[in-house]
Amino acid sequence: MQVPEVLDRIPLLSGSPRTVEELPGGLTNRNYKVTVPGGVYVARVSASEASLLAIDRAAEHHNTMAAAEAGVGAPVHAYLPQEGVLVVGFIPGRTFTEADLRDSANLPRVAEACRRLHAGPRFRGTFDMFELQRHYLTIVQSRNFRLPARYLDFMDDVGKIRKALAVRDAGTVPCNNDLLPGNFIDDGRRLWLIDYEYSGNGDACFELGNIWSESNLTLDQLEELVTAYHGRRLRHKIARARLLGLMSKYGWTLWASIQDGANQDLDFDFWSWGMEKYERAVAEFTGSGLPYLMEEAVRAD
Repeated sequence: MQVPEVLDRIPLLSGSPRTVEELPGGLTNRNYKVTVPGGVYVARVSASEASLLAIDRAAEHHNTMAAAEAGVGAPVHAYLPQEGVLVVGFIPGRTFTEADLRDSANLPRVAEACRRLHAGPRFRGTFDMFELQRHYLTIVQSRNFRLPARYLDFMDDVGKIRKALAVRDAGTVPCNNDLLPGNFIDDGRRLWLIDYEYSGNGDACFELGNIWSESNLTLDQLEELVTAYHGRRLRHKIARARLLGLMSKYGWTLWASIQDGANQDLDFDFWSWGMEKYERAVAEFTGSGLPYLMEEAVRAD
């Protein structure tokens, strides 16, 4: 079914005149800005087989509504599960870039937006990168997709990290889990968080560590972000976010492997994207600081 036909099935978007503009970004969906006399909306249309990537569209719909209730996400206006279409309100503002995330002046604003989301209604589903990484690994191996050299060599370290993080596990909160720069919208007053494909109840420190990883922030900036989030410097939280940021790089590497093997028709170099993350993960796994970080994560401040 073509996009105009899908939009015609949604009363809110079937008005005339209507303009449709494809928005940049989106590798597992296509986003369209739809302007009709009644307002401006974004139609998110699933563009690939989501099951391999453990994307639950029903949970995405539920969690997007919960994020809107928390005051940090766009309102939901329609959902067509059979067509994989989710319609949300268009948030006027500027989409963040990596430079914005690397600007320390923005880190308290990022922390505040995350706190609002994390304090909001519980999400549907659980997000655990340790479990997701193993799920992705099973898919990669069973389908003979490409696996980076020495990838399995670090699984013992992953087990040690998981054991260390269990010592001071503080429970879960509703998390986006995919806060790339493009998923922050600045309306001039505050930040909004969009795209809840990978959302679920998870570790707040994964959210912060993933932001650090995705925008390749410095270690000082990670400390600033975690400190702004908690309102004070907590060594074990900083170490926890850094360890989960490492798991972010290690786990999302396999996301890229799956995309590289399953979606070769897409004009995107998933393998290079994933290898950049993997190389940074290897540097942390093989560096001298990993045992110290695990010690920091279990100790009292």
